[in-house]
Amino acid sequence: MAKIFEVENLKVHFKLKGTFGSQKKTVKAVDGISFSIDEGEVFSLVGESGSGKTTTGKALLQLVPYTCEKMLFKGEVIENSKVGLKNFRQKAQMIYQDPYQSLNPRNEILDIVSEPLIVNKLTESEEDRLERSRIALEEAGMAPGEDYFFRYPYELSGGQRQRVVIASSMIMKPDFVVADEPVSMLDASIRTGILRLMMKFREETGVSYLFITHDLSLAWLISDKIAIMYLGKIMEIGNSDIIIKGAVHPYTKALVEIMPKPGQARLGERNVLEGETPDPTDVVEGCKFCSRCPVHMDKCAIEEPPMIEVEPGHQVACWRAMK
Repeated sequence: MAKIFEVENLKVHFKLKGTFGSQKKTVKAVDGISFSIDEGEVFSLVGESGSGKTTTGKALLQLVPYTCEKMLFKGEVIENSKVGLKNFRQKAQMIYQDPYQSLNPRNEILDIVSEPLIVNKLTESEEDRLERSRIALEEAGMAPGEDYFFRYPYELSGGQRQRVVIASSMIMKPDFVVADEPVSMLDASIRTGILRLMMKFREETGVSYLFITHDLSLAWLISDKIAIMYLGKIMEIGNSDIIIKGAVHPYTKALVEIMPKPGQARLGERNVLEGETPDPTDVVEGCKFCSRCPVHMDKCAIEEPPMIEVEPGHQVACWRAMK
């Protein structure tokens, strides 16, 4: 299957300003990760807050400075020019986490949904703008679309706002979408509808998703592949069933352990990880998970484990996996 994104050794480091003469520190938000996403695939990044998931998504969309050995979109290097980025962003969009913050409260829904068409000069006339905006809203589950044209975001519910965000992204008919925790701010009763809408777009258009979430059970439900991130590194990557049923890395196992499992009674206490995530500005010589790992070895604190393939399509960065 053709790849829509290929990334090798992606890094996003932020320099922090020192205060009162203190030494400047570096936050290694993303610290050398590699992965690929197939066309039409749902690829989920899962991890705790601060693991680098959102920064990874922004790097793919060229929204933050980054370095990498290779980044290809549909087999080609993304041209770093005004025209190149404009063409790329017509095919790559983002759905933000918080619809209460991502929508401009001063703009009417028609202006919000049609803005990508206007910015990219893709409308032939005012009638064309209205028609394409109506179709986009109705495809996002807001029918009749024209009834929402002149409303403001504050007049809509949280679920309706997120549908507007999706309509604004999908009106460009993108090939790739970064969905940054798109249902985490919504009530449980609304989440299913939004997820079904996103999967419907996938079936109808073949769009690929980079789905960012901290909820491993949700990732298992909708994903083809899952990558587990911790402190800027990918710990394990594989198809969704392998990650849930055949996890190798201790961090992945800990996440699976605390997953709710419908129809199964939990026996005994949960094995919850102890300790806190290290400061992202601290220099960690070995495995970044070492300080919280219940089965770490001396070598883990000294040398960072490479990503190895334990079986076809299943990779893990753990010294114990190599024994």
